[in-house]
Amino acid sequence: MAEAIARYDAADVIEPSSAGLSPMGSIAEQTKQTLILNGYTASGLTSADIIINMTGQLVEEGFWDQAKVEDWMVQDPYGAAPETYQRVLEGIKRRVDQLAKGLREKRQHKTPAG
Repeated sequence: MAEAIARYDAADVIEPSSAGLSPMGSIAEQTKQTLILNGYTASGLTSADIIINMTGQLVEEGFWDQAKVEDWMVQDPYGAAPETYQRVLEGIKRRVDQLAKGLREKRQHKTPAG
């Protein structure tokens, strides 16, 4: 879900890609339906400068540059009711919006190299 939201809402500052929590080779049908109901597309979803860890588990030191990792506590809605998918989507959207706002502000404050 995070990848689709970022592609739609923050494509100017985020080039998202995702492996999901546990890559299954497909997108869960309820994930697709929740995205569609909220105006997003699931087409083209596929793992950077910023790594968003949504597993709730600590990332192994040395696996990624820790300075580039943000930990977001996100419930895995797989198999849950549509209402749970909706709640998770809304939480992810808030986080993506906050991240995009910060990246836009950072970009605006950069001075051109001269």
